[in-house]
Amino acid sequence: MSSSGAERYYWCLSHQRVESEADMCPGRDRLGPYDSAAEAEQALAKVRERNEAWDAEDERWEGKH
Repeated sequence: MSSSGAERYYWCLSHQRVESEADMCPGRDRLGPYDSAAEAEQALAKVRERNEAWDAEDERWEGKH
């Protein structure tokens, strides 16, 4: 458990599954922490959304749009 006492969850990139602090892969293989397993399950979707937004901002900045 974290110091706040709340369970934290991670998305494991190696195993493509949600993991808890009790049983998780090394930091290089995971995304998080997240407050719920449901949030962790959406980790890759959130990464895609953020990357698309950042790419669009880069294009805007560079004058491509």
